[in-house]
Amino acid sequence: MKVIALVGASGTGKSYRAINLAHEKNIDYIIDDGLFIKRNKIIAGKSAKRQSTMVTAVKTALFTHKDHREEVRAAIQREQPKGILILGTSKKMVDKIALHLNIGNVEEYVYIEEISSEEERKIAKKQRHELGKHVIPVPTFEIKKDFSGYFIDPLKILRRKKDDTVQISEKSIVRPTFSYMGKYTISDKVISDLVNHAAKQLEGVHKISRVDIRNYSNGIVIDVEIIMVYGNDLRKLSRMVQDNIKEEVEYMTALNILAMNIYVKKIIII
Repeated sequence: MKVIALVGASGTGKSYRAINLAHEKNIDYIIDDGLFIKRNKIIAGKSAKRQSTMVTAVKTALFTHKDHREEVRAAIQREQPKGILILGTSKKMVDKIALHLNIGNVEEYVYIEEISSEEERKIAKKQRHELGKHVIPVPTFEIKKDFSGYFIDPLKILRRKKDDTVQISEKSIVRPTFSYMGKYTISDKVISDLVNHAAKQLEGVHKISRVDIRNYSNGIVIDVEIIMVYGNDLRKLSRMVQDNIKEEVEYMTALNILAMNIYVKKIIII
């Protein structure tokens, strides 16, 4: 198995560059911040960006904890990759990751300065230190449940291949708990207000009589009681209400909606 490392200081754009470099090196597997990734799918591990402090994030990225380490080791054994790209902030760090995961020595070290310009690294650092944004090299749907409420934004990357076709890959931008900008919370009142706003945009919805929100570690469940206007297709209108609320709440809060339950409690004639 060929092991290559991408090395660069924190916030210099390693995760952003990872997919392109893996493609150039003909590698399908990436180890980044505690995750074992195959192309656009997380195979095993847990994200360091989901940890509550910088210290626990570093420990996660280094696979310090036995359960985490053994899970990823088992996945590597199962997948039998021909090559792996490891991301780290220093040569010492990537060597330690390779040792912890028992995948052999790193054969090649690529430094971020070799594949990005000074201006690009400045932009990446600004995104990290001023806006608290981190990139994870997988599509948003892959991490949505694990980063519910952490401002996830999809980032599509277009790359022209040698045969002149265009390949589209997706990365995700998150703002972790240990962000430089501090912690934040989203109150149920805010979510309730968003639900009301989204539902009332639809003709046929007279009033939202009740909103109940249940919070879980991987997202929320929303129960909505509605008073509707007589003469509408209730099934069709309820589906439209579901779609509107889901789109509004997820866009404004990045919360992962596990279920959206609509209850028509009353019908009125206007």
